[in-house]
Amino acid sequence: LSIAETGHLVLATLHTSDAIQTVNRVIDVFSDYKQQQIRTTLSFVLNAVLSQRLIPGIDGGRYMASEIMIATSGVRSIIRKEKMHQVYSLIQTGRSLGMQTMNQSLAELYLSGKISIEQAMMYSSDVQELKDLTSKGAKP
Repeated sequence: LSIAETGHLVLATLHTSDAIQTVNRVIDVFSDYKQQQIRTTLSFVLNAVLSQRLIPGIDGGRYMASEIMIATSGVRSIIRKEKMHQVYSLIQTGRSLGMQTMNQSLAELYLSGKISIEQAMMYSSDVQELKDLTSKGAKP
């Protein structure tokens, strides 16, 4: 975080399954009394979170499914206010800004015939939402 505060690009990898878990993991590394300060700092220096998974494809290959969270002013405010549960809806509706949920990505892979619905459901954290996206039959 200190390096990012100086304006340098910092890339990090964490073993988390989505953007919300990633932000929470960074904050949880610090002791309780420092977490609000870290939330504030992170809200200023974070640009984006990319969570990715390789999904076995129908053709035997692997396809990347990804969740992308861009640190918009709304996302930054939510991080500062410790309301991470609200981020998901911003990601869902932020397609025009380059954001997408893992389920939106899985649905696209399924609808384009690259992965099976069973594989998509296996990697989904909300199977009902995925079913809703895929039943529409159009790009989520």
